[in-house]
Amino acid sequence: MPAIGDVARLAGVSKATASRALSGRGYVAEDTRRRVQAAAARIGYIASPDAASLVTGRTKNVGVVIPFVNRWFFGEVLEGIERSLLSAGYDLTLYNLAQSGPERDRVFDFFLARKRVDAVIAVGVDLTEREVEVITRRAKPILALGGTAPGAPRLAIDDRAAASLATEHLLKLGHTRIAHLAGAGAGAAARSVQGLRRKGFLESMDAAGLTPAGGARGVVEAEMSLPGGHAAGLQLLGHPGNRPTAIFAASDEVAFGAMRAAERLGIAMPAELSIVGIDGHEYAELFGLTTVEQYPGEQGRVAVARVMRLLGEASDDAAEAEHDDVPLATRLVVRSSTTSAPR
Repeated sequence: MPAIGDVARLAGVSKATASRALSGRGYVAEDTRRRVQAAAARIGYIASPDAASLVTGRTKNVGVVIPFVNRWFFGEVLEGIERSLLSAGYDLTLYNLAQSGPERDRVFDFFLARKRVDAVIAVGVDLTEREVEVITRRAKPILALGGTAPGAPRLAIDDRAAASLATEHLLKLGHTRIAHLAGAGAGAAARSVQGLRRKGFLESMDAAGLTPAGGARGVVEAEMSLPGGHAAGLQLLGHPGNRPTAIFAASDEVAFGAMRAAERLGIAMPAELSIVGIDGHEYAELFGLTTVEQYPGEQGRVAVARVMRLLGEASDDAAEAEHDDVPLATRLVVRSSTTSAPR
């Protein structure tokens, strides 16, 4: 296999200069850098990550823990993370994190603790203090994106405000019988994404002097998926005497499922039932769904920029990182799934 000395000879520079040019560490004139990179490409030289790790103490690898790989939101976040890591010269190791139990424990106690990663991004999961400590005591930065990680930096939309925005949209349309299809566990985990969205809904209803319609306090919990929304929608809408005229769903996929349930029950939308979600799913426009959009691909990019800063790496996003405490962007997009309350 070609060695760094071969690259140096072909480019007409020293081995130290060739190494700096290919690693990006230390000053090298731009024309020299390009000449070295062209020489490496010409002879097929690939730097050894193990050798670089011995010198720098870095593996150029980031661990990403994620609860689902087959749901739209998480797939979009993951794509944004992967693109940004590759641009920064980093690899990604993915861990599909279980809710609890020995499989989850192994991810932290063995894989993330002992395997070679420079940092960890936790996407949409609520980590325990012990899990965060396992990583941080080994001097590995950890960042929570969407979920929670006690004592660690966090990036997220303002889920409570997003839920209030969705609920207030329905209130402004004149709806008074509004229900919430919440994420599973929303009532038990107040600080989770699901719990914060439930809280935003209830606060907006309380501020309007209204009692939520249907279910226990107008909240029915559902798995954050289309089938979960369908099952919960049938439960919520199956009793005509206690039926809401509007639903705020904790995610767009839950909203899609509720729309299918309403169709199955013969409920006209939006004449008899308005539905609003959260996410900005790629199919929201196809379904005509009013939603509070967020931007998961961009969230992945911002998360990587923040991790690079935590690692002390130069980043073009250093300026925007000064606003770490500002919630990630959202906006209300009104479509045909919501209209004025029926008279």
